[in-house]
Amino acid sequence: MLASEMIVNHHEKAYALLQADAAKILKLIKVQMDNLTMPQCPLYEEVLDTQMFGLSREIDFAVRLGLIESKDGKAIIDTLEKELSALHDASLRK
Repeated sequence: MLASEMIVNHHEKAYALLQADAAKILKLIKVQMDNLTMPQCPLYEEVLDTQMFGLSREIDFAVRLGLIESKDGKAIIDTLEKELSALHDASLRK
């Protein structure tokens, strides 16, 4: 395997892992909203804040290592925030 192929593989793997972590956060929050708490609950907000902070630190680490571009990390966070917002809005309409 050429070095350039290895670098591309690491970039793709890092991006896929970060996207998977974002999906886990979305699923965790969905389960929490469906079964445990409402979005106004401090526990909900604490879990969401903690998870989002952790993901942002993972993304920052991957960017600093050169595994992903900063814009790609921002896109992961932005997409997750939009999905969480839609989930929150849907829960309020119930």
